[in-house]
Amino acid sequence: MQADFQHKQAAHCENGAIVNLLGNKGFKISEPMAFGLGSGLFFVYLPFLKINHAPGISYRPMPGKIFNRMAKRLGVKVQRLKFSDSKKAQQKLDENLAKNIPTGLVVGVYNLPYFPDEYRFHFNAHNIVVFGKENGNYLISDSVMDYTVSLNEDELEKVRYAKGALAPKGHLYYPVSVPDAMDLTNPIKKAIKQTCNDMLAPVPLVGVKAIRWVAKDILKWHKKLGVAKTNYNLANMIRMQEEIGTGGGGFRFIYAAFLQEAGEYLKNQELLNLSQEMALIGDKWRDFALQASRVVKKRSNTENVYQVLSNDLMKLADMEEAFFKKLKKAV
Repeated sequence: MQADFQHKQAAHCENGAIVNLLGNKGFKISEPMAFGLGSGLFFVYLPFLKINHAPGISYRPMPGKIFNRMAKRLGVKVQRLKFSDSKKAQQKLDENLAKNIPTGLVVGVYNLPYFPDEYRFHFNAHNIVVFGKENGNYLISDSVMDYTVSLNEDELEKVRYAKGALAPKGHLYYPVSVPDAMDLTNPIKKAIKQTCNDMLAPVPLVGVKAIRWVAKDILKWHKKLGVAKTNYNLANMIRMQEEIGTGGGGFRFIYAAFLQEAGEYLKNQELLNLSQEMALIGDKWRDFALQASRVVKKRSNTENVYQVLSNDLMKLADMEEAFFKKLKKAV
């Protein structure tokens, strides 16, 4: 059982699964456009939720949201299922593969044998696509890889039923129907407006207000928790920003590419200008990550470095607040 499947590498696993699943249904879309139409740019800070023993920080919405939002805006019908019984989960996957239906799975990263050891940690929201089965091995398109891989039945079951936060519980999904070529004007505008509303939300947990909260808490971590714990929290923040398939800068570079594509599609010069501005903001996020990584590795000679990091993050929040207000007006 093997579909005629075309594998494409991507910067982020959910974007890649979207592009690969839709592409193999005949609907071609770029990764930045899929991400942008799904209003994927985000920031959330959940200090009361511990992920890998550090406060929860994410630069994207909940897993599945990007695909669901994009699908709704484009009229793509998606089937999603979870299973308490692992045997039923395997049975449904095998049925799909017998019908040549490539299927997206949400899995845990820690036990993926093809991942290098340094990239294995307890994160249960990774997206892969299974496109075939040969001799008891499942053929895997993992878009963070530049080649396809395979897992045996036991290996796949282990990652589909990983334990802990965001346990996937055999989660699978696949597009049932896709539209013909369509006008993207309204979907682009709606998607951009939602991203702006998310980033400018009046609540402290999300958007620019959440960035400011983290900036303040860096100083509190240092004062109350000490250097070691503060550096651990910073390392987790850097990992989520730069290593968890964000394309760098917490998805800011991917979003800049989306705005460029959207500006060209809508013939909107202001969006093209804002695309360049978002890329510069992405550079600032990377500068912050570089400075923080030096602190974590004890290679920084900067005085009052935690105050400096806090100030830099405050400046980033100010830049993003001004940016999203301009972006909202542009559409």
